[in-house]
Amino acid sequence: MPFGSEGVEQGIGIALSGGGFRATLFHVGALWRLTELEILPRVQRISSVSGGSIVSGVLAANWPAFKADPTVATFRAKVAEPLRVFCRLHIDTTAVGEGLLNPWKSIGEMVEAKYADHLLGKTELAELPNTPRFVFNATNLQTGRSFRFSKPYMGDYRLGLMRNPKVKLAKAVAASSAFPPVLSPVILEKPGSFEAVPGADLNGKTEFTKRIFLSDGGVYDNLGLETVWNRYQTVLVSDAGAPFSSSTVPGTDWLKQSMRALDVATDQARALRKRALIADYKRGERNGSYWGIDTDITNYGLNDAMHCQAKIVAPLASMRTRLNPFDDREQELLINWGYALCDAAVRSHAPELIAAGAPKPAWPCPAHALDG
Repeated sequence: MPFGSEGVEQGIGIALSGGGFRATLFHVGALWRLTELEILPRVQRISSVSGGSIVSGVLAANWPAFKADPTVATFRAKVAEPLRVFCRLHIDTTAVGEGLLNPWKSIGEMVEAKYADHLLGKTELAELPNTPRFVFNATNLQTGRSFRFSKPYMGDYRLGLMRNPKVKLAKAVAASSAFPPVLSPVILEKPGSFEAVPGADLNGKTEFTKRIFLSDGGVYDNLGLETVWNRYQTVLVSDAGAPFSSSTVPGTDWLKQSMRALDVATDQARALRKRALIADYKRGERNGSYWGIDTDITNYGLNDAMHCQAKIVAPLASMRTRLNPFDDREQELLINWGYALCDAAVRSHAPELIAAGAPKPAWPCPAHALDG
């Protein structure tokens, strides 16, 4: 069954969290190290939300080139460098301005156009590889459930599924990263009929499918975890989500209260999923590892973990999650941090995944090494 009842099987699934450009750059570093360890070419599924979907979308569009030559050189040329260029652009503010001034295009459509113009071109979901399966998670504002885009189907478990969807990759990524309320919603106009699946109580109700309103996948699952956790024995999670910050004087106007309430709900859901995942690891029900942007690298207990100065890495967890320009220093610090944490997490908790002869870790961006 397509929505979580397939049963656990052997294989590697990767989950890439949300968090705007901060997450995109952090995940670039993590995937860089997974390429060096020869893990990335062997994964069965990559599930993503929001900023994670930006990097996953570029990887998906360029998978044929990466599969032909699964090296760091290819990853850098086809994935890392185009994303670094993209993360120097004003995406959110430009899209908002253009969307407000254009009566025929929404803000979500403007964001989609930016992804198409700069990163993904006219690539459609149908052109993606069969393996790994790339899953881009959005949130269906009508059903309140995760809405998944992939090559074989799209849908959610209340609507059912549509097989072989004719959807541009840029639209799937735009829906997954449509942060509310500014960049949301992305609307699917008259997508077609959805096939019933067990539990699809809204299947056949056209009022839910003639226009589908989608928001950021992180609203439902900011780790992008569900679609790999329910399916694979080995789960690797890269989490660039913001740690929840206490506030002595929270905003009292309606907008600030609403955003604060969303932050509280998101943090609670994320914490529950993370605790359940860690419990699975400890019980031996899942293999793999988790690394988060606010993790203390010394917690992995490696004597040879990459040395990272706390005064350099601690502020990275609080860096903005906007889709606006990140300068070279910000980019390289985030890439190096994702790389270092992924290296420590995998070597500490999933060393069996590492290929023989894999290189020792070395800073991808040595100009901004984290050891000072």
